[in-house]
Amino acid sequence: MTTINEFFQAISFFLWGWPMIILLLGTHVFLTFRLRIPQRKLLTGIRLSVKKDPEAEGDVSQFGALATALAATIGTGNIVGVATAVALGGPGAVLWCWLTGIFGISTKFAEGLLAVKYRVKGENGQMYGGPMYALERGLNMKWLAMLFAIFTALASFGIGCTVQANSIALLANETFGIPTWIVGIFVCGLAACVILGGVKAIARVCTIFVPFMALLYVVGCIVILCMNSAYVWPALQLIVDAAFHPEAAGGGFVGATVMMAARYGIARGLFSNESGMGSAPIVAAAAQTRNPVRQALVSSTATFWDTVVICALTGVVLVSSIIAYPDITYADGAALTKVAFSKIPYVGAPLLTFGILTFAFSTILGWSYYGESAVNYIEHRRSNRFYRILYIVALFFGSIINLDIIWNIADCMNALMAIPNLVALLLLSGVAAQETKKYLWSGRLDEEDHDP
Repeated sequence: MTTINEFFQAISFFLWGWPMIILLLGTHVFLTFRLRIPQRKLLTGIRLSVKKDPEAEGDVSQFGALATALAATIGTGNIVGVATAVALGGPGAVLWCWLTGIFGISTKFAEGLLAVKYRVKGENGQMYGGPMYALERGLNMKWLAMLFAIFTALASFGIGCTVQANSIALLANETFGIPTWIVGIFVCGLAACVILGGVKAIARVCTIFVPFMALLYVVGCIVILCMNSAYVWPALQLIVDAAFHPEAAGGGFVGATVMMAARYGIARGLFSNESGMGSAPIVAAAAQTRNPVRQALVSSTATFWDTVVICALTGVVLVSSIIAYPDITYADGAALTKVAFSKIPYVGAPLLTFGILTFAFSTILGWSYYGESAVNYIEHRRSNRFYRILYIVALFFGSIINLDIIWNIADCMNALMAIPNLVALLLLSGVAAQETKKYLWSGRLDEEDHDP
């Protein structure tokens, strides 16, 4: 097992190395200018996300689709992942992470657009879409679509299921002393109540759950920033300076370079918001929307909330805490996060625990739909109760076993998902640009799409 684990660890390191980072970031920048900077319409996207369009085709509201995508995207990476980037790449990693989110908005926009453009209606009346349908219907690449679906199904049991259950079980055991098997049973039962109801049940829960957990975490960050108010501006200056001059971070980050700051910051930004990975457009295709561009605008706001807001807040909290409390040990990302939040009297540590638990559980819900959609595409089925049951059972085993090898396999599957999706995005960028011009830049955003 050790040899197998080392093999997948090496593959993961290669797949998430500079070639993938350059490819993803390059796609972000390319689509930003190819689509004429859709970030300019971010406020429009936020406004549309809270509006209902019940007369349009789709299974869930636009906000329901957004909340489900955010449920899968917002995870422990937003908390511990940012801290790890700071520990390894220095404070400058926060700026690179933030910039990745800014440009990633365009990629998430294009993903949502193509998902709706090429979605299909099943015999049961439900909508199905995502990169596999864009590859098949837009590019006639059925074989590549199948590969994407296979990678997505495998990834769902990794990063979306077992590793999240494991994080919940270990944290509950360390914090409250609850045996992992009891936590596993509880997580299975709670997840089953939602997942067995399908996408509509998942969307309903996420619509309530995601805003609450995100708001509570953001409030906690704001409280810490108020406590560190004298150090917030110095922290912002340090983040910018260290992104290009790592020596500005001081002796505690000896060895950090611009390349390290960029690599860890960009990688964490890409991994946290999933722009370009191809997961979020699967649920975007189920949204009730009158044309592809409306849902594209709504989908793009997910990257804004996830990285531009939550990851950035986390980064500023951590860096200001390092300045305010020089005794903080920042060599370990998880330890750095715990120390920073523990500075809030009485409620700091419980708030962090609650944040990690809820973020992990929300990821379980979102990824269950991604995996089921991928399996349905492979098997040409429109209802897969067997997958849902298998997913729930996997949650229990994920709670009680060591998952080092699963982490590495999941990282590989996530990277392999991104490659077919990026092929679709780049080769269909002309279609995305045409649709964007037709509806967004021509002032026809409220028109219905009557194309077959």
